[in-house]
Amino acid sequence: MKKITLATRARTEFIDITAKVASAVRESGMSDGVCHIFVPHTTAGLTINENADPSVVADILRALEAAVPFEGPYAHREGNSAAHIKSTLVGVAATVAVTGSSLALGTWQGIFFCEFDGPRARTVYVQTIPR
Repeated sequence: MKKITLATRARTEFIDITAKVASAVRESGMSDGVCHIFVPHTTAGLTINENADPSVVADILRALEAAVPFEGPYAHREGNSAAHIKSTLVGVAATVAVTGSSLALGTWQGIFFCEFDGPRARTVYVQTIPR
């Protein structure tokens, strides 16, 4: 298993980790199988979406903030309930097929680490499972 460490810079942001995950797949030596990516944090997430136009990420972040604003009638005393909810909505894992030692992503797809309670030091685990 490969461990990727990140240092986020903002309260909310998406970080494109596609190249780091692809590198982990190549380093594993696996030709065909699946790559499972997991984020072990309750205020962060993982998603696969368009990485060609940065306005898509901006739109997603804006929509998540509109749906789950940071300020709200939350009971959780730490003040980061919105981050926990966004993590639940987005999810913390993804699985991508691997063929010919490459991620089988669509033309416009990228893998994003989603920060909802930063800035922080974060971890992403990448596990390759051969066919």
